[in-house]
Amino acid sequence: MEANNNTKGILFIMIGMAFFSIQDSLIKYIFEEIALFELYLGRTIVQATVLISIFLITKKKFTLKTHYPFLTLLRVICFFFGFSFFYISLTFMSLAMVSALFFSCPFFMSIFAKVFLKEQIGIRRWSAITVGFIGVLIVLNPTLEDFNFFKLAPVACSLCYACSMTITKYTSEKDNIYTQLTLLYIFAVIASVIIFLISGDGKFNSFSDPTMQFIFREWFVNPAVSWPYVFVMGIVASISFFCVFTAYSIASPSVVSLFEYSYIVFAMIAGYILFETIPVPRTFLGAAIIIGAGVYIYFREKIRGQMIASDTPNR
Repeated sequence: MEANNNTKGILFIMIGMAFFSIQDSLIKYIFEEIALFELYLGRTIVQATVLISIFLITKKKFTLKTHYPFLTLLRVICFFFGFSFFYISLTFMSLAMVSALFFSCPFFMSIFAKVFLKEQIGIRRWSAITVGFIGVLIVLNPTLEDFNFFKLAPVACSLCYACSMTITKYTSEKDNIYTQLTLLYIFAVIASVIIFLISGDGKFNSFSDPTMQFIFREWFVNPAVSWPYVFVMGIVASISFFCVFTAYSIASPSVVSLFEYSYIVFAMIAGYILFETIPVPRTFLGAAIIIGAGVYIYFREKIRGQMIASDTPNR
C-alpha cells in the first residue's frame, strides 16, 4: 500500500512540476504585453478565488490568525519578492537556466537551518553546499568584465524562497497550510495594489530594456491580450499546487521531494517547444552538479533526521 501511494505521489509531483513549467512558459511568452506586478496581482486573485472556492465546497475551517505575526510577515515578504525575481529572470534567461539556478535553494536552506534553527551541519554537507554553488557558477558563467547582475535574479529568488521555507518549517507547528497560503495571497494583493498606486501609470518607465519595461510599464494597457493568459496562469498554478499538496499528503516526502527536480526537464522541453532554445552544455553540466549536490544534501538530512525542506512546499 505504501509503495502504491508513493507511486501515486511521484505521479502527482511530476504533473505539478509539468504544470509549473507551463505557467512559467506563459510568463516568458507574455511579459512584453503586461507589467510584472499586474501579472502577479491577476495570478494571485485567480489562485485566491480557487482557494476560497475549495473552502466553501469542502466547508473547511481556517483562520487568518497567526501565532507568529512577525515571522509570517517576513515569510510573505520573502515569498512575494522572491518570485518577483523569478519572473524577472524569465524575461532574459532560458527556462532551463532559470530552473537550474532556482534549485540552488537547498544550499541556502541548509545554511539558514544552521544559522537560525541551530541544526548541525557536518563537513560532508558543507562540501555538498560548496559543490552546489560551483554548479551555480558554471551555469552563470560570470566574467569580471561584463557580468550582468540581473543574472543573479533566480539565485535571489532561491535565497528568498529558502528563507520563506525555513520560516514555514518553524511556523507550521501552529499555523496550518491553509492559513499560511491565505495570508500569502492577501499580502500579495495588498503589495500589488500599493505598487499600482505608486507606479501603475507607468511614470517611471523611461527604459528601452525589455526587462526594465516589464517592471515599470503602465498597467492594463492591453488587458484583452494579456489577461486571458493571466487567468490561465492562475488556473495552471492552482492545479500545480493541488498536485504538489496531494503528493506530499499521500506519499512519503522523502520520496516525492526528489522528483521536484523533474521541473528542470520539463522546463527544458517547454523552452525547446515554445522558444526553440536548446541549453548549452555548460547549463547541462551545472544543472547536473546542482541536482547531485541537492540530492546528496537531502539524503544527509534524512540520515540525520533533520528535514530542512517543508513537507508542503508553497511555490
